Amino acid sequence: MSAKNPGIMVDPELSGKRFQLSRYIHLKKDTAPERVANGIYFENPVFMLALGMCPTLATTTSVTNAIGMGLSTTVILIMSNLFISLLRGIIPDRMRMPSYIVIIASFVTIVDFLMEGFTPAMYESLGVYIPLIVVNCIIMGRAEAYAGKHGPLSAVADGVGMGIGFTIALIVVAAVRELLGSGSLAGVRVMPDSYEPINIFVLAPGAFLVLAVFVAIMNRLHIGAPRRGDDWDPTGRFVCGDCASCPRVNGCSGKPAAETSGSREGRG
Repeated sequence: MSAKNPGIMVDPELSGKRFQLSRYIHLKKDTAPERVANGIYFENPVFMLALGMCPTLATTTSVTNAIGMGLSTTVILIMSNLFISLLRGIIPDRMRMPSYIVIIASFVTIVDFLMEGFTPAMYESLGVYIPLIVVNCIIMGRAEAYAGKHGPLSAVADGVGMGIGFTIALIVVAAVRELLGSGSLAGVRVMPDSYEPINIFVLAPGAFLVLAVFVAIMNRLHIGAPRRGDDWDPTGRFVCGDCASCPRVNGCSGKPAAETSGSREGRG
């Protein structure tokens, strides 16, 4: 099996239709560059996984707020991933989730106090959404899905990638909302005085609309992680036959052989 670009499908039928970054960048699984690229592009938490919708919709009224929320979440992601990875051999399995919450809440409290002391304007603007990072599904999801199962370096890289991907998504959504809804970017007026702001974009419906447009664009262009067939098996117990001759083997993914019918075996 190829070690290049795990999780990226290469299908002859789609090769001429789908934009695949994997054609140009080859990364080994669970390395720091692969984890960062995964969080930013292949599994962007907002545009591809639809995680963290609450802060995405609520704090993107301005680019400044988006940067503040994105950076604070990134710091908490990195630190919580690091400590969860370091303690993964100590934490009992039945106490896994409570332990993760305690670790995440500790770093959220530190970031909350630092923002209140050094960036009071940002702290007041973001309000309750800083403490709510404790229950942000991105952080808890990465702790459960990755940090608790991998080493510290890979866990930190995963946190960096997911944090940067989350921050970029917030900034992009916020830039459109602020530009159309207020005629400014990061508080600086950029539209001419004759421009009449479209107030709906700074309200909740505008957040849903902008987010939906970006997700639709990415789906239409097939950007990000491609859809995978049901026959694919990432475990090594190959379902479809000899992967050495399979044109889709470049990081295949699917169901374990035990979960599939015997009739599928032998298909290339």
